[in-house]
Amino acid sequence: MENWIDYQDIQGNLMINYASFGYLKARYLFLEVSSGEGGRSFLKQIQKYITNTPSPAKNNQVLLPKVATNIAFTYNGLKTLGLPVLTLQSFPDEFIIGMRGRRTILGFDEDSSAEYWDAVFKKEIHILITMDAKTVEDLEAHYGEVLRLIESNVGVHLLEGFGRGKEQAKYQDVSALYENGMPTAKEHFGYSDGISNPFFKGMTEDMGDLLGGGKKIAYGDPRSESNWGALETGEFILGYRDEAQEYPVAPTPPLISKNGSFLVFNKFHENVGSFNKYLDHAAEKYKLDKEVLAAKFVGRWRNGVPITTFPNKADAEKIANDRQQAILDMVKATTEEELAKARARFKEINKDFIAFDYDKDIEGSRCPVGAHVRRANPRGSLEFGNKGAFDTPAALDNRRRMIRRGLPYGTSTPDSDNGEHGTIIITLVASIKRQFEFVFQQWINYGNDFKLANDKDPIAGNHVNDMGRMILQGNKERGEAPYFLSEIPRFVESRGGEYFFLPSITALNMISEGIVDPT
Repeated sequence: MENWIDYQDIQGNLMINYASFGYLKARYLFLEVSSGEGGRSFLKQIQKYITNTPSPAKNNQVLLPKVATNIAFTYNGLKTLGLPVLTLQSFPDEFIIGMRGRRTILGFDEDSSAEYWDAVFKKEIHILITMDAKTVEDLEAHYGEVLRLIESNVGVHLLEGFGRGKEQAKYQDVSALYENGMPTAKEHFGYSDGISNPFFKGMTEDMGDLLGGGKKIAYGDPRSESNWGALETGEFILGYRDEAQEYPVAPTPPLISKNGSFLVFNKFHENVGSFNKYLDHAAEKYKLDKEVLAAKFVGRWRNGVPITTFPNKADAEKIANDRQQAILDMVKATTEEELAKARARFKEINKDFIAFDYDKDIEGSRCPVGAHVRRANPRGSLEFGNKGAFDTPAALDNRRRMIRRGLPYGTSTPDSDNGEHGTIIITLVASIKRQFEFVFQQWINYGNDFKLANDKDPIAGNHVNDMGRMILQGNKERGEAPYFLSEIPRFVESRGGEYFFLPSITALNMISEGIVDPT
């Protein structure tokens, strides 16, 4: 355990993926503050509900409340709450401008442009409150308590406008998707999601996985733990050194930024009908298995198995079934011995899902160079062949890593784009510009770093006029020719988003008391 991390001062969603602890229901609220005094009064009252990062118990298990609650602020929110001008001016420009002002950098145009965003994102948002729970009942009861606090404070208002239906919802509901009454890790396109997240110094085993989640510190077998090390804390939490051995740009005074982070909130609509229609069309045109094509698009089979290490569908299905059985064995375990055995089995199998690289697949014959997961995290493949030029095999990639939270929303049908369904993606980073914006601009919506000209991410790219392209690399040794996919439509559309600052517990108290002093 890294005792130098002050867990109690860090908001829980920054270090803990609540979903991995069975918190599969969530609700997100946006608030407007019209009175600084009223806003600060509200913050004083809601602080008792804010979830920090619990120190791991002796058995290394994190203990969480029934409903985990966290809070974040926009630049205008901090301004309205009365932060001094010097402090406000010390925030990074991209945060001050906000997502609406930076939307063209992110490729949010055409059907993703601001005019098509949910009504709530067209308003001035000041505060984000996230609530995660295991049951709808716990979530609803907690929402009632928070709502009473909002209504009791003059100058604090709950914003409406989530969704495109006739009723303008007062919050965004999200939930894991269920099949036959059982929760899944899937999103609406049918892929298992949220398999891997960054692992950085200060995290413990119950908070994440070093293999795959950390950084490769040596060339060789990615399944070997000795080849992995934890990322620097400052890539995600302000006040600590990052991978460049520098302290990330942060607002002043230091107490307002230390143990805080930046949070990016995105609502993405998924065009499920268009996606399935394109898969059917392309599979028939190129005489490909539909599921193989789906795996090539993302870089993982829909069950989550990486295609670069398991290019054969039958092998991928077997390892996925083995993993699912290990999960069931953990649930059914009645003794500590059975549980320990099941956990060890799961950990070993899970290596195949999280610990991989593209060192043996540089040309992309298994996982295309332009596949979604490869573009989001190249795992050192961009620097391949430059051994000795960097301290670690993926030194450039490590500066772009991002923590991801969030869950799907709504229900979808396989043959339609219509409806209110998609995924809420919450991203946590030390630098919005260097991490989130760079990945979206340079890796998702541009292909130059991958030697793919201006080809975009096949899944998340902003394909203009249904003219997206993707190359499925062939294999000369096996006599396989490449395929050139064309006329790819836009599968994912933005429904809105915003940039927030996630303060530490100390900073939250300073803001509520009005005692932030930058001098």
